[in-house]
Formats: sequence, structure tokens, C-alpha cells
Amino acid sequence: MKALVILLILPLLAAAQSREPPLGQGVEVYGVVDAGVVLERGCKNDCARSRLSPGIAEGSRIGISGREPLGNTGTSAVFTLEGGVENDTGRSEDGRVLGRQAWVGLDGKWGALTLGRQYNLQYEALADVADPFHGGLAGTATNLMGYTTKRYDNAVKYRTPAGRNWSAGAIYSFGESAFSTARNRAYGATLGFKDGIFNIRIAHQRKRNPIEAVGTTQPIDLSARNTLVAANLNFGPTTLYAAYGINRGFGSSPWNPANPYSALLLPSPSLYSHDMLAGLSYTSGRATYMLSFIRKDDRSPPNQDADQAALGMTYALSKRTALHASFSHIRNRNQAPYTVGTASEPGKGNRALTFGLRHAF
Repeated sequence: MKALVILLILPLLAAAQSREPPLGQGVEVYGVVDAGVVLERGCKNDCARSRLSPGIAEGSRIGISGREPLGNTGTSAVFTLEGGVENDTGRSEDGRVLGRQAWVGLDGKWGALTLGRQYNLQYEALADVADPFHGGLAGTATNLMGYTTKRYDNAVKYRTPAGRNWSAGAIYSFGESAFSTARNRAYGATLGFKDGIFNIRIAHQRKRNPIEAVGTTQPIDLSARNTLVAANLNFGPTTLYAAYGINRGFGSSPWNPANPYSALLLPSPSLYSHDMLAGLSYTSGRATYMLSFIRKDDRSPPNQDADQAALGMTYALSKRTALHASFSHIRNRNQAPYTVGTASEPGKGNRALTFGLRHAF
């Protein structure tokens, strides 16, 4: 059924792109196809030591976005529908046809208000401002930092107008639980400043996520509170990156519920931790080099600290096509559960080497 829906959508997207937009309405079809080889080591259980993987540098996707000016009001109706694709098998990402983004809203001089499935503000601050790998390749900061979920369902998001030095935003995700209006809800806010060289953003988010006992499964509260200060300094070809985060709650740090380490170990990360990131990127001609170091300081009793050291590069073959490679190593202490993932997959080992190709359209 999902494949049939996608087959029905694709001709409509092509038609929307090819026809002349009516009444000033702009509709754009876009996408990214990214794939490569991942070599993993340090798996606690059996895992494929090498595999073809989708979405290493960026998640493979196909999307459609549009904008229609509403008369002379200075306000436009906007929307985005975007689905992830596992292009190694052709399946939809996470079992959703439009699981990456699906929202509609209004955008004007007063800012933008959007409703639907959207990126949460804490993830955007981490990937856009603090991470030299921008949430992709084996060095992605999301291996150790940030809230597990990148997007919120049932979300209302507001952003101040673009193009100004100061920026702010807020998001609220309705829990829509049959048990309580507070269950599973999330909310957050961000404040940022950006000029020609300096870029800083502060983000805070809270997510309620209690899971009830079912059968022999014990109840667990995976609620999260995350605060992040992200910054970078741009000096032409060189950009310096830094971040500091404070996380509370069992759901506040990245973790793999598939539990790759052992069925005898609880796949639960830190209840309370501080994160520190330092990184750098350097562009020379068509090549961009990236490196970062991340320290997760676990301040809960298990003291499951972890360090990640990573390096990578991209080489632009054209404006839309690039080769990429990366390596990352996580040093886990006291049976910490962190693994080296990519933009689309969490990974199963504590070391990974990747090679791949990305094409955008």
C-alpha cells in the first residue's frame, strides 16, 4: 500500500514541477539521493561488518514545497511534504510515506507559523550551528548529543522573520494521548544571534514520554529536558564549532532501543549528563574537511561517560553531486550504550568508516 501511494504521488509531483505556477504560486519538487558503504567494528552482538547504507551524509528524500502570496498582505501560504527513502532497498524511511516533514502554514513580515510534523528546535541548533558534520556522516554529533527524536508530530512552530541578526522560535507538540492531555506532549524555544562571523543559538526543549507497563514489560519514563548552547565562528575557509549541553531524563540522550550490546544489559543512556563539543571545518577548492571531538560526561550513578573523535571530508563533483568519506570512534566507559551512526541509521558498533556519494535535485 505504501509503495502504491508513492507511485501515485510521483506523477503528481512531476506535473506540479512542469506546469506553469498559477497566480504567482511556486511549487518545487526536490530531493536527495545518498548512499555508500559502511564498515563497522566493535559490535557487541553479531552485525554486518560491511553493508550498503542509505543516507550517510544526508537522509535520502523526495519532497514538494510551495508558496502562494496572499494578495498584497505581505503574507504567503507555505507548505512542505517530504518523505524519506531507504534507497538501498526502496522502502520508505521509518515506515512513513511522508515521515520527514509534513506541514502547512503562513509566512510574512511578522514571522512564520507552521503546523504539522516538523524538526524540533534543539536538533536544529545542534545540526545547523554546532556540528561541523551537520548531522551526517559517521561523525554526526547526534551519536552522543541531543534528544533522541529529531522531529515532533502534531506540532505548532513559530519563527521570527528571516534575514535579521536576532532570531527566536518556539514549538509545541500536542500529546494527543487518550489518557492525558499532558502525556507525550513536548515544547521548546530558541534564541539566536548571527552576524557575518559569529553565530550563536540557545535552545531548550522538554518532552513528556511515560511508557506504561504491558505484560512483563516494566514501566519506564523516557521524558527529557535538554538545554544546548551552540556556536560557530566563520573565518572564510575555516569555521570553528563549539557546543555545551545539559541533559536530564532517561530520554534525554541518544540511545538505541534495539540494544545492540546485549539482551542482558538495559539499553538506557544517562539520566543526567553534560555534553561538550569542539570542531572545525576547512574548505580548500572543491574539498571540505571536518573534524570534531565530543565528550559526554555522565553525572548519574552508572557514570557511563563516552568520547567521540571523528574526521571526514566531502569533495564536490558539481553543485549538486559530491563524494564523501568519514571515520568515527566512540570510547564507551562502564558499558555505556553509544554507537556510531550516520544521518539515517543508528549503527551497531563503536567504530565506523564510510564512503559514499550524494546527489541533490
